[in-house]
Amino acid sequence: MRLGFTLLEAYAFLFVGLVVLSALGSFYVSWAIDRAETPERRSRLRAVSSRLRMAWWLIAVFTIAFLLGQPALLVFFAFISFFLLREFIAITPTKPTDHYALVLAFYIAIPVQYIAIGFDRPEIFTLFIPVYLFLALPPIMALSHDTDRYLERIAKVQWGIMLCVFCLSHAPAIATLDLTRYGSSGPLLMLFFLLVIFVSDLCGSLASSMLGGKALKLSVNRTLLGNAIGCLGGLLAGAAMYWITPFRFWQALLMALAVVIAGVLGDLVFNCVRRSMGGEQKLADEGDIYMTRGLLARLAPITFAAPVFYHLTTTFFITFKDAF
Repeated sequence: MRLGFTLLEAYAFLFVGLVVLSALGSFYVSWAIDRAETPERRSRLRAVSSRLRMAWWLIAVFTIAFLLGQPALLVFFAFISFFLLREFIAITPTKPTDHYALVLAFYIAIPVQYIAIGFDRPEIFTLFIPVYLFLALPPIMALSHDTDRYLERIAKVQWGIMLCVFCLSHAPAIATLDLTRYGSSGPLLMLFFLLVIFVSDLCGSLASSMLGGKALKLSVNRTLLGNAIGCLGGLLAGAAMYWITPFRFWQALLMALAVVIAGVLGDLVFNCVRRSMGGEQKLADEGDIYMTRGLLARLAPITFAAPVFYHLTTTFFITFKDAF
């Protein structure tokens, strides 16, 4: 590994860095929220607090990846997919006639997807949901003979599965990649990806609350300046961690840029979904106190960024590895 670190030392370094970053952010929020003078600023600080709670998820991922191994990591993410899909379905107008489609989504799609990842079968987990499951759902829902809003109901179930299961499952899939020829490992690369997302999201929220500015139309807790600083924070995090990856320094910057852009787009899409479904009336927001609620708000950047990062890595560093 670069810089003379062993794998154990790299894990420890990243873990300590995450804890320190979370502690500093929590100290700032607890200090600032008592001094907030406007409801808008308090709302933005609560959004920062929500982002900081994501650190507990990341610490759990660190611990599982290092101590318990890949099977436990896949089980952990499978449960996250379950809770994420449950929250997504809760805001969609499903009907009793959609019962069998939802059974397929929760009890077939999730296990098959994560088992395929566990057995390292990319030809299955990259095609099963977007091809076979998407083709299976329409006839299953058609058998109920309920044509009321048929296409809309199908699309919502399909995209719920796509975002909450297919896209999210690519995060632990990163940990399965064989990167020994680069002096790195799949779990370390997954942690690189998650930390770039976390730092970008946290810096964006912090900058929006500290510096203010013009709020985004679809997210009042974010500003244009805050988003720009968040993107910069993600790039700097990627550059600082390039030594744990198979990437050269400039490649790490490009990969971090791809992750940050995809994460911003994921957050944008989620906020559009939130608005279209009635938002606050139906959906747990990013300040929800329960660990299994508000997941859509917290994990939205990962849902878009994970498949992008996974496929860029496999394309340029595994399939065409000799070219790079």
